[in-house]
Amino acid sequence: MRDRQLPESVYNWTSVVGVAVAVASFCIIVLLLLIDAFVDATTAYLGLLTFIVLPIFVCLGLVLIAVGMLIERRRLQRGAHGHFRPELNIDLRNSRHRRAVAIFTGVTGVFLMATAVGSYNAYQETESVEFCGAICHVMHPEFTAYQSSPHAHVSCAECHIGAGAGWYVQSKLSGAYQVYSVLAEKYPRPIPTPVHNLRPARETCEHCHWPDQFFGARMMVNQHFLGDEQNTPHPISLLLKVGGPASSRSGSAARPHDSGDEGIHWHVSEANRIDYAATDDRRLDIAWVKLTDELGQTKEWTLDGEPVDQEVLDGSELRTMDCIDCHNRPSHNYRSPTKLVNQAIADGRIDRRLPFIKREAVTCLDDEYETTSEALSSIDEHLRTFYADEYPEVVEDQASMLDAAIASVQGIFQQSLFPEMKVTWRDYPDHVGHSESIGCFRCHGSDLTTAAGEQISKDCSMCHSILAQGSGPGADSIAPSGLVFEHPVDIYGEELETNCTECHEGGAEIY
Repeated sequence: MRDRQLPESVYNWTSVVGVAVAVASFCIIVLLLLIDAFVDATTAYLGLLTFIVLPIFVCLGLVLIAVGMLIERRRLQRGAHGHFRPELNIDLRNSRHRRAVAIFTGVTGVFLMATAVGSYNAYQETESVEFCGAICHVMHPEFTAYQSSPHAHVSCAECHIGAGAGWYVQSKLSGAYQVYSVLAEKYPRPIPTPVHNLRPARETCEHCHWPDQFFGARMMVNQHFLGDEQNTPHPISLLLKVGGPASSRSGSAARPHDSGDEGIHWHVSEANRIDYAATDDRRLDIAWVKLTDELGQTKEWTLDGEPVDQEVLDGSELRTMDCIDCHNRPSHNYRSPTKLVNQAIADGRIDRRLPFIKREAVTCLDDEYETTSEALSSIDEHLRTFYADEYPEVVEDQASMLDAAIASVQGIFQQSLFPEMKVTWRDYPDHVGHSESIGCFRCHGSDLTTAAGEQISKDCSMCHSILAQGSGPGADSIAPSGLVFEHPVDIYGEELETNCTECHEGGAEIY
């Protein structure tokens, strides 16, 4: 028999299969690395395959080699001595042993270097936006919303994981079950929120949005168009009192309970601590609020001022208020059809010279569809039929304007509504504001009172002032002292008595 170059224990089918699997997987990894280096556009799955899937097969091949050698060595020693002796003899005077040691050392060195590089790249891959959003179809709605958000250039991991190995490991352990739920089709539609194991905002958000910079005010204009034939503009200019140390702004006086801070971010000032109990998973129903000021003094609000049953507290989620309690959709914001169509008209993507385009666009977006393809064809049919029946001159003389409007409405649908995952803006309410979701009014002006009957104030001027509203005479002037809100359609003063959400739902019901 020809003299074998390696120890006898290597020559078995289990080890041969292991060598084949390991070598083939390693060669494919090298090939994919070359493709990634020289090809400009590659798929998001390339990194997953290169740095996560194939290394598992390399390791599996190495394990098979070791297992095969162990089994073969047992067989050989039992044949020679009648029993297995667990010992390792290396004789460097033996050429086969020297060759085996050289091969083992070389392969181990290459493997360790490849492991170091691969581990780093695997870490980068699992922290990448593409890994979080593009690889799994379940995340398509969230990934789409993220791409048009103010945080589109902030990676998913910076907010969802943050710095440190502990939270990284915790997130990957959590992700292991998510992979299983996707493969086993056990994931819910839509994906429930909020994420209850999310890292505290003070350890993530405040790396960029730190409390010392919560000051000043910011002007914003809410573009709005009525649902009439002219799509009448009705913008509302607001001065948002972002908030911060009252002493940093001349002419501002802090109220006694403000502890030196005022404005919207008073809620998360370092001088205050607000604890609350939410009785539902979405944190919409609040049963108890407790304020602790910088002197340690406390004040509590409960439903109708009655003591809270311990059973209610035990069955509730107890939280200390932070950024996410208001900014609950900072990067995955699903805006309503009303807001999206308003913005499209304001940007000129939908021409408001088309009669009733605001009303009709919101109406077809607000309908229910089983699939995206059904929705796109229905939107096209709805708008073309409406204008053919009611305004045939539009179809004849302004066909290109109508085509552009239809394309824009279809684009709005694809960016904000996902019937396959049963995702709409109603499933993910935004707690910032109070126009289309209960938001601020979960606590302010609610049934929560102190034992003495004191409500949490609903005074709008604490958070913003209306500088201008509407497009009628005098709408171009600014009222520094603020205006009383006037509803664009006369509803006999109800806008000052009831919450906006009792009528406005973001869809076609009320304009």
